Amino acid sequence: MKLPRGVSGDRVIRALERLGYGVIHQKGSYVRLRHKGPPVHTITVPLHNPLKTGTLQGILSEIAQMRSITIESIIDLL
Repeated sequence: MKLPRGVSGDRVIRALERLGYGVIHQKGSYVRLRHKGPPVHTITVPLHNPLKTGTLQGILSEIAQMRSITIESIIDLL
């Protein structure tokens, strides 16, 4: 699986909102999102453009594990 390049933090946030996450807080260039669950899950996404591939991989793998979905299905939402 190859990660897309040039993905912004805004695009990731929009994709997570389609998965049921909602913005709960923003401080500077970092946005916190929460899924009410079950299980309840909170994640921070930087508003960088573009996100580094390691940062994107970490966010996607954490979401995939918590929501029991594949990384590919999240990439399709981007």
